[in-house]
Amino acid sequence: MAIERTFHWARLKGPQRNWQPIFEQIGQTTLPALEERDAHLWGAFHGLFGIGSNEIIMVTSWGLDHDPVAELTLPDNIERVEEIVLVPTVRPARDQQLTRPGLYVFRFFDVRNADVEEIAELSHTAWTTFEDTSEYAAEPQGLFCQKDRSSERGVMLLLTWYDGLNSWQTSRRPHPDATANFRRRHELTFGTIAYATRLIES
Repeated sequence: MAIERTFHWARLKGPQRNWQPIFEQIGQTTLPALEERDAHLWGAFHGLFGIGSNEIIMVTSWGLDHDPVAELTLPDNIERVEEIVLVPTVRPARDQQLTRPGLYVFRFFDVRNADVEEIAELSHTAWTTFEDTSEYAAEPQGLFCQKDRSSERGVMLLLTWYDGLNSWQTSRRPHPDATANFRRRHELTFGTIAYATRLIES
């Protein structure tokens, strides 16, 4: 069962060429202040594909009664390129900070909010064979939907860990049982976008 927390996904951009100054500034200012708001860092990531060299993705976990968009404070020179407030569906079960090195792929799905539960169940069932293989190393870390589902359309976010790009490529051909569920999930989505990243080890 997924943990009952709010997650805030933010793509942040700094004024310099590289991502390291962003994470250093956030580590000195933003992250220490989170504890006062029943919040903490779940993971910070720099880009491999689809993310600028001067950008990071930061995911934080919050209590359900908090508003991350309003309460998250950032240094003035760091821009919020994108942000979204999410809640878990079938994963994660815990919100301890991620520590395992490797490739982390964020994949957004454009969906009908009415289909969120079916998409989550299809994914959960498919993972039983998707993860149980010796051909590659992969583990879905979280499957989220928007906290506000009042609109007809919304997005879901899947974060998957791989030990490297070879596993990611091989996993495109999963077990036939998983493939059937992923095909049905594809039918319920209008489009996807993915960001390939690596965890920033702090």
